[in-house]
Amino acid sequence: MGELIANIRAALQEKIKTNTWMDEATRKEALAKLASFDPRTGHPAKYIDYSMLEVKRGDLLGNTLRSDEFEWNLLLDRMKRPVDKSLWSMLPQTNNAYYDPSTNQITFPAAILQPPYFDPSADPAANYGSIGATIGHEIGHGFDDQGRLYDASGKLRDWWTPKSAAAYGKQTAELVKQYDAYEPIPGTRIKGQLTLGENIGDLAGLEVAYDAYRRYVAAHGEPAVIGGLTGDQRFFIAYGYSWESKFREGATRAQLLSDPHSPSKFRVNGVVRNMDAWYKAFNVQPGDKLYLAPNQRVRIW
Repeated sequence: MGELIANIRAALQEKIKTNTWMDEATRKEALAKLASFDPRTGHPAKYIDYSMLEVKRGDLLGNTLRSDEFEWNLLLDRMKRPVDKSLWSMLPQTNNAYYDPSTNQITFPAAILQPPYFDPSADPAANYGSIGATIGHEIGHGFDDQGRLYDASGKLRDWWTPKSAAAYGKQTAELVKQYDAYEPIPGTRIKGQLTLGENIGDLAGLEVAYDAYRRYVAAHGEPAVIGGLTGDQRFFIAYGYSWESKFREGATRAQLLSDPHSPSKFRVNGVVRNMDAWYKAFNVQPGDKLYLAPNQRVRIW
């Protein structure tokens, strides 16, 4: 995980240094923010003491009320003290990850550091395509339409020059248009503006993860073909597997109305069709279902 995170940070650093739409003043601030990222994996430095929480078998309502009261008292107690940046907003057994713009921290609980997302003994291409894309996604939140409004110290401050902000907005507007066109349920489309932050995170995450994977390959050598699949193909397939899920129509409809996350299918298909490396890996040609002409592909990083 340490090597993987280091490669992802290095890949994003290179993208910030070489992108053509960001001016030097904004670039300097972006690199400072990336350098100050605090990645946390596995478990917090110190655990919450739950010994005062009473849990009774067969008392679901009581357990819920007592848990809420425990959490409330915990928050009140913390208000008396200085901010503790070692605290986590998730438990180690939570299968998720998050970025906190006010502390510039990315957190990956132990539960997500297991198959299908991560396996230290597995094919590196699969690891970079799954947990690598997740790490890239969370780091990408630091530079999405909302996270970019916080600086390296977590302060709400607009550090973008008008020129760079306008160029960035031009790219993200194209991504909004793409997702506005997706119709998961007949008559109900994705809201491109509502889901923009997560869509930026997905696209940036996979772009950075792919570049990080190529850095790994440069250091360790080109991987063997496995089951007829190249390393690049396995990278993208692993990304697809990481989003396997099932939703009832009602749940999907509710998600489309109010959730800032696009449905899982479009977190995969909506992203890969913007990446040149995906076209090359699978020889995707004009006329294929997901094909986008090069001038229509969104390239934020």
